[in-house]
Amino acid sequence: MGLAWVIWILLQVLIGYNLYLPIVLFIFFKNSKQALPAAPEDDYGIIVTAYEQTDTLGIVVASLLKLNYTNYLVYIVADKCDITNLHFDDERVILLRPPETLASNTRSHFYAINHFTRAHTRLTIIDSDNLVHPEYLHELDKYFNQGFVAVQGIREAKNLNTTYARLDAARDIYYHFYDGKVLFGIGSSATLAGSGMAFTTQLYRDCLENKDITGAGFDKVLQSLIVGQNLRIAFTDKAIVYDEKTTHADQLVKQRSRWINTWFRYFKFGFSLVFKGITNFSRNQFVFGLILLRPPLFIFLILSVFCMLANFFISITAVFIWLLGMIVFVLGFYIALAKSDTDKRIYQSLINIPKFIFYQVLSLLKVKNANKHSVATTHNYHNEVAGNDKTGTDENGTI
Repeated sequence: MGLAWVIWILLQVLIGYNLYLPIVLFIFFKNSKQALPAAPEDDYGIIVTAYEQTDTLGIVVASLLKLNYTNYLVYIVADKCDITNLHFDDERVILLRPPETLASNTRSHFYAINHFTRAHTRLTIIDSDNLVHPEYLHELDKYFNQGFVAVQGIREAKNLNTTYARLDAARDIYYHFYDGKVLFGIGSSATLAGSGMAFTTQLYRDCLENKDITGAGFDKVLQSLIVGQNLRIAFTDKAIVYDEKTTHADQLVKQRSRWINTWFRYFKFGFSLVFKGITNFSRNQFVFGLILLRPPLFIFLILSVFCMLANFFISITAVFIWLLGMIVFVLGFYIALAKSDTDKRIYQSLINIPKFIFYQVLSLLKVKNANKHSVATTHNYHNEVAGNDKTGTDENGTI
């Protein structure tokens, strides 16, 4: 067996295991039906970051002020924003305008932390286009009360008004199920999603205060540092944040190019966590490291198709192994949707997945300059009531 053949087999294994991994994890997953008891209220600093855009801040603040909770303050960091027309009368809202442009999520977070009006023991990060469920903080408390120092909530779709938004929501459901509920359920950690996440303030300071992270991906660095200490990140699908989904192709391409750039920058953390998992006999670190090494869905799906087609000239047996892997992956994707509260419009949009993948390939071509794009996604759709998108039609027609 020549060296080239060994490399070819190894390359296929490194790509192909991603097709089977979700189902393997699901087999070991046991969804606990035990309801956690209510926990006493703590003291939260809620950090909302805005960059250049302020048009959604009024809605997110109104949502936060409706939280069924008494002990929290909201800190809005309006970075490079015109705040002339921003006025919040509620004393629980503190508007901060940095004198110099920060252009970084973590810089904005620490600008808020350094301006906390009291020593909040916990903080949670909310995007400027998010809405929150009234019980959001209470649901986080249940896991902090169990001894966790980091908790990821679930980001549900705020809008399903275009096919892009529905496919974006389908992708989120997949990741929340396997990278959130399943990973946490088998004894590892949930991946962080950028918002709808909470930490003890001390943990956040310890992990990131001395690191200057620019561009997208602070959550990738943070989760690696947390799991690197063999701490677990809890997941709860009861702490709900409503997130605005991408609605236009150009918006999708710019956003995904930043996300893909982030994976290429930070997937290396997976190697160290896998190694730590082996040496520490830690399921938490080992499994989480494997997840960090996984490429974005569309990349390993395209590579899988390439490998299957190549094997038509090499090994028919391998062709069937690849075909089985793709069937298993599709089954796993369906399980994620079926086990979640999935809107029927999302199922109807799945026929457009090839077009969705095409635009992500365009995103891949723009990866090199991804961080030159705005650090914030420009949104063109706003919905004042969480989950109240009932139009059932595409604003741009059928895609």
